[in-house]
Formats: sequence, C-alpha cells, structure tokens
Amino acid sequence: MTLARQSVAEYPSDVSLATVEKRLAQQMGRCIAEFDLIEPGDRIMVAISGGKDSYTLLHMLERARKRAPIAFELVAVHLDQGQPGYDGSALEAWLRREGYEHRIVREDTYQLVTKQIPQGQTYCSMCSRLRRGILYNVAESLGCTKIALGHHRDDAIETLMLNLMFNGSLSAMPAKLRSDDGRNTVIRPLLYSSERDIATYAEHLDFPIIPCNLCGSQENLWRQQVKQLLDDIETRAPQVRQSMLAALKNVHASHLLGTR
Repeated sequence: MTLARQSVAEYPSDVSLATVEKRLAQQMGRCIAEFDLIEPGDRIMVAISGGKDSYTLLHMLERARKRAPIAFELVAVHLDQGQPGYDGSALEAWLRREGYEHRIVREDTYQLVTKQIPQGQTYCSMCSRLRRGILYNVAESLGCTKIALGHHRDDAIETLMLNLMFNGSLSAMPAKLRSDDGRNTVIRPLLYSSERDIATYAEHLDFPIIPCNLCGSQENLWRQQVKQLLDDIETRAPQVRQSMLAALKNVHASHLLGTR
C-alpha cells in the first residue's frame, strides 16, 4: 500500500541535525521576508496534520518566533477527521509536552467523503475541501490572522505538473493566498524547502507521525506517480526541482497563449 503521507524512512540521509536545521531556517526566513508572510501582532494558526511537514513547520516557526524582532503568536490546530484506526494521543501528548497552545477539533469528514466519492476515485479533492472549510472556521473562532500550512517545494512543483497534465492550467501553490471569502490569509513558509530536508529533520527529531489512512488506502495516486517521474528525471538533471521552483517566479506571460 502506498501512503500519501510518506514515512521519513523513505528519505535516508546522513545530514546532521544542525546542518539541515540551518538550511530550513534560512529558506523559511527568505520565504517569509520575500512574501511578507508574518507581520507584527499576527496570531498564526498552524494546521498540524500529524505528518512530517506540519510538525517541521510548527517547530521551525516556534524557533523563529523566539528569535524574531517582532512579536507574533502561534496556536497549533489538529483536525481529527474520524478515520478508522485513528489515534492522535501521541500528537496531543507531544503538543502538551512541547508547551504549544493547541486545539484538537473533531469532525467526522471520513464518512462524508467515503459516501460521496465513488469506489476507485480519489478522495483527496473533497477531503481537502472539507478540511479547509473547517480550518477556516476554526481560525476565525480563535482570532487568528493567518493560517500556516506545511506545503513545501515538492508539493508546489507536483501541483504545477498535475494542473498542466489534467486541468490545462499554469498554477501551483502561492506562498501567500487570501481565501475566496476574504476571511482568511493562508501562508506557506516552507515553500522554498525540499521534502528530503524536511523528512531528514523529522527523522532527527523523531516526531510522532500519524499516517493518513484515507488517502493511504488508495494506490497509484497521480501525485505519487508525478513524484516518481520527477525522481527519475532528477537522476539525469539533479537541479530539475530547484529550476522548476524558480520558474514559478520567472513567468513570461507574453510567451504564453494568453488572451489579449
């Protein structure tokens, strides 16, 4: 079975904790500065799924908060979606032990998704829509000014590829996005960081990872196949992912088939 939320063991690395933490901190700092992701007085809701990306995001933001010349707050929010076999006790214990302000929200979206989506079709789109709506409401109720998500460089590139292949659009994941209803601002501080570095960091710090049994129950997801395609290309063009990320900031609209 292919898990949508990869195990850190899939990314073996001998990079030291200090080296990878420094690189992640520099990349996150550059992303925050370039896109004005954090402002004085922000109260930021960090959506923590239980995967390596969101643990790393929360940990790195807390590290930055302690060193930042401006004051801002963090509150971690985890959504229990009612998946069979789910056990969030290790995550909740970790949040308490680390001293994070946090909320655990329980909404049974699992039943809705599995009833609405026909057998054989992917759950991801509907699941993420429901989760996003819940998190938007929670952020508003907690008085949060921003919602931080753990998407990284590889997520953005894979989304670009999927949109090209199946949606006929040139779009990916912005570092900063105002929600359609205007209520929330979503930020992605790890957008300059690689999944490999994040996995290495999570392995060093031994975060209590919770697998996603909803997406993980579906084999051959296209995102996984795109990831494998990029891995294959990277063996011949080692800088392909970094180049594709740079392309998202280097758009020549006049060389596309846009309307006048």
